[in-house]
Amino acid sequence: MNHDQSDPSHEHDPSIDALFWRDEILQIMFWLKGEGLASEATIEDIRQFLGVESNLIQFHLDEAVKDGYLNFHPDPAGMPLGNRYSLSEFGRKEGGRRFADGFSELTKPAHGECAADCDCHKTGNHGSCSHNH
Repeated sequence: MNHDQSDPSHEHDPSIDALFWRDEILQIMFWLKGEGLASEATIEDIRQFLGVESNLIQFHLDEAVKDGYLNFHPDPAGMPLGNRYSLSEFGRKEGGRRFADGFSELTKPAHGECAADCDCHKTGNHGSCSHNH
């Protein structure tokens, strides 16, 4: 089906793009820190995960710094590609929330598996579970 480019339902919405890229960057930064891989990241570090042009990432990193999600750490040698970014406290909380939301399907208990807050984990008594071990 051929859609007319002037059809408003198919217009490109930059505000949705901005939210998408912010969420992606925060999730990557949260994951890198949580896994102990990096507490700070460069544009190239992030680009490896997103597979998009560096200038797009740079724009959204700058916006995340302005909005208080990230901290900016300039490269001591003055090399722009050596600039690093880290999660602010606000960014860490938001990144964690977005990461949990984004991966909730992968982290929930499997069928027949008890949840992390099940009494059997606290008591060691598997008879108190609603399923069989």
